[in-house]
Amino acid sequence: QVPLVESGGGLVQAGGSLSLSCAASARPYSSHFMGWFRQAPGKEREFVAGIRWGTGNTYYRESVKGRFTISRNKAENTMALHMDRLVPEDTAVYYCALNWGGYSTVSSEFDEWGQGTQVTVSS
Repeated sequence: QVPLVESGGGLVQAGGSLSLSCAASARPYSSHFMGWFRQAPGKEREFVAGIRWGTGNTYYRESVKGRFTISRNKAENTMALHMDRLVPEDTAVYYCALNWGGYSTVSSEFDEWGQGTQVTVSS
């Protein structure tokens, strides 16, 4: 197991920026895939961005491309999500997650989850 702990989040005005961080208590393997999901009230949990731990290749949902940047620090076993030009539709609880099996955008295929952190964007 690789317990995950998120930090960051909070309240920001539309157009602002926010960063999230996810710390893994153990070093992920190169084959692992880590991602950020979000869930707004009454909605399904959705994939936001992901990164292959070994290669650093990144993936984004269409609505955040050009605004969000995912990165990882292999030396510190951390992953980050930097969010720019936030809009009220980005309001949700954000979760970091790890998939032992590699690339996926399906939440049910991820094996480890953080506790979630609230991001609220006011208009």
